[in-house]
Amino acid sequence: MKDFKKIKVWQKAHYLTLDVYKATRNFLREEVYGLSSQIRRASSSIPANIAEGCGRSGDAELARFLKIAMGSASELEYHFLLAHDLELLDTPSFQDLSDNVTEVKRMLASFLKKLKAES
Repeated sequence: MKDFKKIKVWQKAHYLTLDVYKATRNFLREEVYGLSSQIRRASSSIPANIAEGCGRSGDAELARFLKIAMGSASELEYHFLLAHDLELLDTPSFQDLSDNVTEVKRMLASFLKKLKAES
């Protein structure tokens, strides 16, 4: 069992989630149960799946949850684009959030590659 709080990609994903909550605070009221909710769920799913994988036995289980986190990161990447195109996210916020989710995806891919090499 690994301590997820010490894993750099979990830390980065956690801070991304905090940024997402700040960014979606100002979305239109009618989006509270729509896109805002979807973005928040996708973002929190990333560190949650990393944490769950760390609590499982073995690297194969961890890898499975890292892949799920990767899927959530890709979903989040699309939601940022949609929010920007709907003018719910300004360009600087969109760019910052997009850069951060891209970095999380890169870190997840690297972690998965490392796990595969060790097995």
